[in-house]
Amino acid sequence: MPVVTPEKLAALQQHADDIRNICILAHVDHGKTSLTDALLATNGIISPKLAGKIRYLDSRPDEQIRGITMESSAISLYFSMLRRPAPDAEPIPKEYLINLIDSPGHIDFSSEVSTASRLCDGAVVLVDAVEGVCSQTVTVLRQTWTEKLKPLLVINKIDRLITELKMTPGEAYIHLSKLLEQVNAVLGSFFQGERMEEDLNWRERVDERVAATAAKEAKLGDMESDAGDLQFEERDDEELYFAPEKNNVIFSSAIDGWAFTVRQFASLYEKKLGIKRSIMEKVLWGDFYLDPKTKKVLGRKHLKGRNLKPMFVQLVLEQVWAVYQATTGGDHGKGDPALLEKITKSLNITIPPHIIRSRDPRLLLTTVISSWLPLSTALLVSVVESLPSPKVAQAERLPEMLEDSPGSTHIDSLVKDAMVNFKTSDSDPVVAYVSKVVSIPESELPENKRRTGQLSAEEARELARKKRAEFARAQAAESNVTDDLTSALDSVNLDDFAPDAEEKKVDPEHLIGFARMYSGKLSVGDSLYVLPPKFTAANPHAAPEPQKVTVTALYMFMGRNLESLNSVPAGVVFGIGGLDGAILKSGTLCSQLEGSVNLAGVHMAGKPIVRVALEPVNPADLDKMIEGLKLLVRSDPCAEYEQFGSGEHVLLTAGELHLERCLTDLKERFARCDIQAGAPIVPYRETIVRADEMRPPVNKELGRGVVVGVTNSKQVSITIRVRPLPANVTEFLLKNPGAIKRLYSERKALDGIEAESEIGIDEEQSVEDDEDLLEGKSLSLEDLKKQLQSTLETGKGREIWKGVTDKITAFGPRRIGPNLLIDATKDECFPKTFAPEKQQDGNRPKAGEALHAEHLCDKVTYAFQLAMNQGPLCNEPVQGVAVIIEDLTIAPIEEETSARDRLGRLTGEVIKTVQQSIRQGFLDWSPRLMLAMYSCEIQASTEVLGRVYEVLTRRRGRVLSEQMKEGTPFFTIQSTIPVAESFGFADEMRKRTSGAAQPQLIFAGFDVVVDEDPFWQPFTEDDLEDLGELADRENVAKRYMDGVRRRKGLLVEGRGQRVAAEKQKTLKR
Repeated sequence: MPVVTPEKLAALQQHADDIRNICILAHVDHGKTSLTDALLATNGIISPKLAGKIRYLDSRPDEQIRGITMESSAISLYFSMLRRPAPDAEPIPKEYLINLIDSPGHIDFSSEVSTASRLCDGAVVLVDAVEGVCSQTVTVLRQTWTEKLKPLLVINKIDRLITELKMTPGEAYIHLSKLLEQVNAVLGSFFQGERMEEDLNWRERVDERVAATAAKEAKLGDMESDAGDLQFEERDDEELYFAPEKNNVIFSSAIDGWAFTVRQFASLYEKKLGIKRSIMEKVLWGDFYLDPKTKKVLGRKHLKGRNLKPMFVQLVLEQVWAVYQATTGGDHGKGDPALLEKITKSLNITIPPHIIRSRDPRLLLTTVISSWLPLSTALLVSVVESLPSPKVAQAERLPEMLEDSPGSTHIDSLVKDAMVNFKTSDSDPVVAYVSKVVSIPESELPENKRRTGQLSAEEARELARKKRAEFARAQAAESNVTDDLTSALDSVNLDDFAPDAEEKKVDPEHLIGFARMYSGKLSVGDSLYVLPPKFTAANPHAAPEPQKVTVTALYMFMGRNLESLNSVPAGVVFGIGGLDGAILKSGTLCSQLEGSVNLAGVHMAGKPIVRVALEPVNPADLDKMIEGLKLLVRSDPCAEYEQFGSGEHVLLTAGELHLERCLTDLKERFARCDIQAGAPIVPYRETIVRADEMRPPVNKELGRGVVVGVTNSKQVSITIRVRPLPANVTEFLLKNPGAIKRLYSERKALDGIEAESEIGIDEEQSVEDDEDLLEGKSLSLEDLKKQLQSTLETGKGREIWKGVTDKITAFGPRRIGPNLLIDATKDECFPKTFAPEKQQDGNRPKAGEALHAEHLCDKVTYAFQLAMNQGPLCNEPVQGVAVIIEDLTIAPIEEETSARDRLGRLTGEVIKTVQQSIRQGFLDWSPRLMLAMYSCEIQASTEVLGRVYEVLTRRRGRVLSEQMKEGTPFFTIQSTIPVAESFGFADEMRKRTSGAAQPQLIFAGFDVVVDEDPFWQPFTEDDLEDLGELADRENVAKRYMDGVRRRKGLLVEGRGQRVAAEKQKTLKR
């Protein structure tokens, strides 16, 4: 294949209609990188023989060792095909530029998929023909749906149906049609969910219209017509689905280098059967049969009992099966020479003699089948014909994307028009989106690389001079061997150590933005504003003020290499230099600040959950490590770095494999020093439940969970009742933090008070709070109140929660958490969250005013936030708890002290008392420790199923379902496993099953796995009789709790208890 020069690719960037920006998405090990290899071979980047084996885009050493992709990498490909300008015209060659992004399939790197999909206009979704639809397949299909990408389905690894599962063509056809149904069912579920939401919104709008019209007391006819204007639009979902006759399904085997579409075979059989190609395309897939006598196409009802094969089986699959039979089938897998000769003659293929003589039947197979059905042709033709150009895609995708962006109503109409209508002249506003930042060593940049090809005279002389100097050094070393010791040492010092000094030269890292142009034209030297992710067009100068940067370099991504560009037009995926220090992970670049657009609302699929404290082996390298961590965080879309109050430097990552990659990068590239990682830090949650067996309440008269707290000075007494929230209420609050956050910010704006500092927040806890919640996604305040009230008033024990919504004073912790502070005092002195207009004017006493309960309200709320953020078990956040303030009284005192002075003294006392009272009330119930959970999907064959269960059980996993994939010997096991028990889980699973089972772990929230009170001790007669006073069985919840307490330096009860003194010493002395 001819090598395509970068200059040629750069010239093609100017023709936007001939560009396709695509990403390749799939589950792990479904063949994305092998498929990409076949496409690279067409551009002469790698040899066609090595395609599928070399995995060119896996450029990292750890990617090659593990055999999986960890970073999305882009490459630009040239493709030329014959196209007819008009239906009757002669076909002429047309050139295309395909910007292709290969993304990872492992769940730990799903953030890389999010960043890749925002830059593209179309997606190639791969599905393994044997494994079928897996967890990540659903995730990537959802990603294409939310990003409005047009998908193309590739059913890969069809060779496994022939060689592994030994299916006949008829069985394979049934298997493939079921697989296609599964993929379409996933798309259908997305469509249905969206339609239900639209239907609900439409009904609400109709009700509002009708109510408004009725209020005006209009005529009946007007009312009908007004409601009738809002007709519910029925949308056709026909266009969504994959169907071979629509040419959006490709059947392939990337490892054997072949692929085909129905259209290819339709054109092959057009002349032979005398059926028009357009008709042939429609009947080649589905229940259509070819009558052997009349050569007519029949439907199922016209078969009249004849046992005919479907046309897809007879005309397509049987031909592919025949090639496999001729080359790798027959006796001992040597093939059938007679059949092979017949096939090569009919297909007009000549096989080189050395391949015929080769003893490797697979080489023969790949030569024959890739000559007949080349993978690159089928895939690239489908990409060009089925997927949209940037111009078409932006007109479809951007209006909705711009509407969802922050401050969408304030976007300049010029910017909006340039983006939607794809304007590319120099005068148009420049808008580009940087989805991630990649780190490139300085030596890898094109300006520092030696050009291939002819050397200049000066370079040739310099090279010759170096070679001569090296040769002279080598000769000198040989002649001095017999000399005395001092001269030998001199020669060592002069010659041997000079190169060492050169080798130790540090290769600094440069950050390059991975970006997509939406409008205008960008050149080196241009100045742009970098808009941070929280930028809104409504307030463009809000802190942090957007920075202005100058573009120092523009690059074209070519896999592991970069090529320099002078300018970039709209519709291109490119690299941009000069953003150092101006951008963190992602951001929008715009040529103007006023009325600019923020595109940074990428939904990240995976949040970092695994946290590890790092420290350098040599303490002197601490600054190096901190700088390295900052670089790592900027170049990794999912990694985060925090410094805890305890002084620990903590790295947050998406999973164990992601952590391993981050540590490798940190040691070898960013920090360049030895770093040791501590044990992973896992988040927990604390809650309370109503258990069957609980200790009697501390205060029997007042009831369980009621505590009367009195401050040290005996001036303030407060009665608090703590009770567990119903599970459905906790779930509702966890799902809607965005609405609660907005409620708080609106209330703050209404009060006109300054923002309080974030209270009681230990950075360690901020794992799953999504700071960049998009405004459009959360409930309205009215809906939040209604739904919360209805949730509280359904289920068991609903009487006690009636009318509680109007009494809610605060949510906690962090003001958006799943716990409630409820005001049940007689005077209702606390400010209410849902009724801000009833609030008093300020909490500070005026001069000469007596001290009232209202003045202490904000102190009680503050104490509630602190108590919810650090629970009594092991200082972890609390969830599912309602704290009801029943009484707050201030004792009158005889001293003549002003209320202001008393308030200052009482503040600390009140906070401490309320905090302790909530803790006591919490422990009056049966406390539980909630563990962070992974949902785990495992595909395993029947032989290793027992070992899979063994590993799961040992790690406290819980199996939810087990389904057998029809037509295959594989089971899909859905289970949950605690994050705390998951470290080393994937490795152990691979070892125990000899690599046959690979778990995929996705964070799935918190759950009570060990339904046991950490402080439980036998107190009933039966328990004491069975277990004795020491409770001989291990309390697992206490073990988890003590582990966290030990790590945080808290007191661990029962440590080093001596059961029998004689066991600790020798009595015989």
